Amino acid sequence: MQAEMPLKRTALFEIHQRAGARLVDFGCWEMPVQYDSIVEEHLNVRRSVGIFDISHMGEVTVNGPGAKDFLNRVLTNDISKLFPGQGQYTIMCNEQGGAIDDLYAYRTAAQDYLLVINASRIDDDMAWLESQLESAGGADVTMKNESDTLSAVAIQGPNSPPLLDLLFPGPSIVETFADRPSDLQKNDLGTFLFGSSEIRVSRTGYTGEDGFELIAPNELIVPLWEKALAMGADFGLKPIGLGARDTLRTEMCYPLYGHELNTDTTPIEAGIGFFVALDKGNFNGRDTLASQKADGPGRKLAAFKMTGKSAPPRPHYAVHADGKKIGETTSGTVSPSMNVGIGLAHVPAEYAKVEQEIEIEIRNRRYPAVVVRKPIYKKLA
Repeated sequence: MQAEMPLKRTALFEIHQRAGARLVDFGCWEMPVQYDSIVEEHLNVRRSVGIFDISHMGEVTVNGPGAKDFLNRVLTNDISKLFPGQGQYTIMCNEQGGAIDDLYAYRTAAQDYLLVINASRIDDDMAWLESQLESAGGADVTMKNESDTLSAVAIQGPNSPPLLDLLFPGPSIVETFADRPSDLQKNDLGTFLFGSSEIRVSRTGYTGEDGFELIAPNELIVPLWEKALAMGADFGLKPIGLGARDTLRTEMCYPLYGHELNTDTTPIEAGIGFFVALDKGNFNGRDTLASQKADGPGRKLAAFKMTGKSAPPRPHYAVHADGKKIGETTSGTVSPSMNVGIGLAHVPAEYAKVEQEIEIEIRNRRYPAVVVRKPIYKKLA
């Protein structure tokens, strides 16, 4: 009998232990799911600011004269639109259009790129990229998996810009040239000094709130985390676990790989066709994606709210309409912002229309729900 592999740990693991976090297996990583209450952590991000350990995510550098063309063949978005210091959300697809991973791609210099990929997909992504590079004959590209040497944290919430300006008081020195982090625009990337060390700061986010991601060498992530918490006390900064990260992204209908996206689900079916650039030339899965964009996919990702009292919806619950099972939930929770059951589900396209009445099967009983417009949670102006 083969022994189970031990769970991986980030450089912040002992910090989470000392903070009393509840640790769980997340994609073969021992990660904090919550420090206190998931609801309180969620609301803290919506109202002030939170810090997340995202060091489990992967980082891959792609460099060389052929890097741009290579990435444009293996990713759905148009990498040629990026200037150094800019990033974009994109999807890596197989030849059938199924999603191998969703990721952020940043252009760091004229011929240099950084891919930030999902933790559970690092090995699969690298194997796929290497096979694609080999079939392209090398294509003047050098690729390196930097995941073991880099860590990352996300600081998210309306109070994140002034906190980042305090944490990094000087200007960006590489990529996007900004006087301070709050001058970065959405999807910008800059390099700021932390003492005498360089730390990359991007402004993307996975919560629906303004926020930043900080990528640093492993040895810097603990002092960075500790300094951020010390400086962030006046801003309401608290550590946030993966539980609240999931409720935050579900309210915004952001996909999670393995739930809304997988190798049998295309970006069009997952409702993120905006990030598929059909006009850039040929790329993996283009024929399928073009056909689905033109004709509409047979199934769609619908967002829903529960309309009656029920236990929380969870992933893989059956969805019913017209007296039959029509699909399955991919994500489900109670929205801390709205105090109502919400979720996402793959259903036939004709049942994905806003105001369509459906039922979610929870513990062998069916409870009423309704398809709603995305995102489920909308901030008040």
